[in-house]
Amino acid sequence: MNIRRYVPADLDAVMDLFRESVRRVAIRDYSEAQVQAWAPDVPDRERWAERRASRPTWIAEIDGRLAGFADLEPDGHVDMMYVHPDHQGRGVANALMKTVESEAARLGLGRLYTEASITAKPFFERKGFRVIAPQTVSLRGMDFINYRMEKPLA
Repeated sequence: MNIRRYVPADLDAVMDLFRESVRRVAIRDYSEAQVQAWAPDVPDRERWAERRASRPTWIAEIDGRLAGFADLEPDGHVDMMYVHPDHQGRGVANALMKTVESEAARLGLGRLYTEASITAKPFFERKGFRVIAPQTVSLRGMDFINYRMEKPLA
């Protein structure tokens, strides 16, 4: 596995991985309508490009193919961490989290925080995050339960 920084040429592959991950993995915990709202057929490419350009994002590759990605905002917010369904359980998220935590330490951040889906919550708990509170968020007319979580950094 290789972890590297995102480059703009990765945009379409990252959007495809996101859509596949939500539709094939998160479907265990969310309805079909919720999954369609979360990962629509036609994503807002310009918004995705802006978000990727606004923060460090890392790409995990296995055999030269995109296996996952994660990002980190300057305040310690892990906004996105997704692993392709074909690479679940192969250490991709662990490697990405290690990279995120290394960058957070380099930046001197005191904590990481995220809004974890029902699906991602167990992973974040295993990585030392604790639930601050469950919450309901709305996206494209659908309500979703997720969890505000945080991890203090030494």
